[in-house]
Amino acid sequence: MNIRAKIFGGPNAAKEEPLLQTKRGNPAKSDSLESIKVSREAQRSANSRLEARHRLINERAELTHNGARHEVEVINLSGGGAMIGCDFELNLWDEAHLHFGDNGSLECAVRWKRGNRVGLEFAHETRLDCSAGTQANLLREVVTRNFPEIEFNVVEQATPDKDDDEQRIARRHPFIWSAVIHHDYQSTDVRLRNISETGAMIQGEFALLVGNQLLFDLGESGSIFATVAWTFADQAGLKFEKPYDLAQLARSRPDLAAAQKNIPTYLNRDEESSPWDEHWNRLSLGELRDELEGYLKR
Repeated sequence: MNIRAKIFGGPNAAKEEPLLQTKRGNPAKSDSLESIKVSREAQRSANSRLEARHRLINERAELTHNGARHEVEVINLSGGGAMIGCDFELNLWDEAHLHFGDNGSLECAVRWKRGNRVGLEFAHETRLDCSAGTQANLLREVVTRNFPEIEFNVVEQATPDKDDDEQRIARRHPFIWSAVIHHDYQSTDVRLRNISETGAMIQGEFALLVGNQLLFDLGESGSIFATVAWTFADQAGLKFEKPYDLAQLARSRPDLAAAQKNIPTYLNRDEESSPWDEHWNRLSLGELRDELEGYLKR
């Protein structure tokens, strides 16, 4: 390189390389983890990049596993699951419940583990916290009203308050309900994670504080005033002003969760069966109809 030509100019100055080369570093942004390329040993089994993932600091929750209750650190949280830190043994496919507060229990399963970090996948369907009889009658009404192509035989209704383990529906329903919350002159669509006659757990992009009052709107299934009991990232627990009749849920058509999970590519071996095959043990609509008919005839 001709330093003199670079400083004073000359016929060849434009052809010379610059004194300082433009640095071509990693284009990662300081405020975003998504811009950093991370090599993976296994292929992704699903595209979760579009889900908002909330990174948390020193947030604690409780996890129930094999009848024992443990305190865990919640490292990040999204609509599909969470990363936790724990000091006790969890195995792949173990089922557990992650608790955030009143009406704030999420069923989950261990999807991956690395050291003391564990990835949990949340169950998709809306959890109905009621007696087995009440749930069976509600689900039957949901199918009859909203999915008329699924036929039922005429059977006697179950007694709502009869709730012993032998009469519980053995497998999971596939229904996901949504709602709208009206608060501070705004309306926000939310996903209904679980619901009971006294409250509900919702998920969505909202800015709620404990003690906020809002209108919880389930469309044709009715609306009810509620108070925010707790918040955790994009999850919140609501306490209803008065008891809510869960039978009203049948008036609105829910979305459907998949009946079966797809086996991730890295687990698709030549084995006869995989623990992923019936991971959530979730019923299709036809199977739900058959199970409800058998249950309600007892």
